[in-house]
Amino acid sequence: MMSAWFETLRRESLLVLRKKSDVLNPLVFYLLVISLFPLGVGPAPSILARIAPGVIWVAVLLSVMLSLERLFRDDYRDGSLEQMLLSVNGGAGLILAKVMAHWLMTCVPILILSPLAALLMGVPDSAVSAIMLTLLVATPALNMLGAVGAALTVGVGRSGVLLSLLILPLFIPVLIFATSAIDAAAMTLPYIGQLSLLAAFSAGAITLAPFAVIAALRISVQ
Repeated sequence: MMSAWFETLRRESLLVLRKKSDVLNPLVFYLLVISLFPLGVGPAPSILARIAPGVIWVAVLLSVMLSLERLFRDDYRDGSLEQMLLSVNGGAGLILAKVMAHWLMTCVPILILSPLAALLMGVPDSAVSAIMLTLLVATPALNMLGAVGAALTVGVGRSGVLLSLLILPLFIPVLIFATSAIDAAAMTLPYIGQLSLLAAFSAGAITLAPFAVIAALRISVQ
């Protein structure tokens, strides 16, 4: 059973990699937002360091939303989405593999580039590890929650605005605790509590969201 799941994950990852624009667009958007903020608010290190946690995480949220519209779009257009829902071996495991492949191809590159983003924003060295940890433990929750919105709007043409309205309120708790953890790290205060809550969000989303995605897809493809 696990080998079949990993095979599905590998196949979905390869399918995402074949569409290089789907991988590069969120990453380029993320870097553009981060690099433009110092030009807009000025290069003063004290100002940049103060707003850096919010800027970095808002850029992450927007980059994730940019990529979510295409999560089920191609499957819906070629009819494979209906086959996925009808498959005996489909269900929550297949949805989870698809969303985790999307996370690997979109959020992991952002995670790798986060030290560069921290450098551009003048983040203290003590907070760089907090940025990477919050991205690692919280972005799975963003992808799983976003997948629910993508499933609900898969049959709607140009659904980007509607998708944003649906999922942005769900992202707010993640944004609050992630920026709080980075602020605490910058002041050399403990932030394990915030990280634990973010990990709990991701664990809950990974456990429950696939079933919500299946229900949303069945509504959308009818």
